[in-house]
Amino acid sequence: VQLQASGGGLVQPGGSLRLSCQASGFTADYYAMGWFRQAPGKEREFVAAIRSSGSITYYVDSVKGRFTISRDNAKNTGYLQMNSLKPEDTAVYYCTAQNYGATYDDSSKWGYWGQGTEVTVSS
Repeated sequence: VQLQASGGGLVQPGGSLRLSCQASGFTADYYAMGWFRQAPGKEREFVAAIRSSGSITYYVDSVKGRFTISRDNAKNTGYLQMNSLKPEDTAVYYCTAQNYGATYDDSSKWGYWGQGTEVTVSS
């Protein structure tokens, strides 16, 4: 069972990035998928989640209107489109899958984790 996150990098403020999360070893479309991030010296923070069907999404207030979570179940892949990036979005971003109890903002309720991809927003 593996989640492989990719797509991070260095971007200027106001720019965009799309993160991908490729699942292998299990059928990800049975599960919710999500993204967390952890900035240096800070706790891991919930960013977004999407239910297995892809029809319902959740976001932390600070990214609403700027980030979009989506999934392609045929490809066993989740995505996080990040627009209008700000320096405070700088963090390592982790993808997750398999949530217990529909408590999406609680990192302890997620079963599978990817290795993280680093996003730096700086001029």
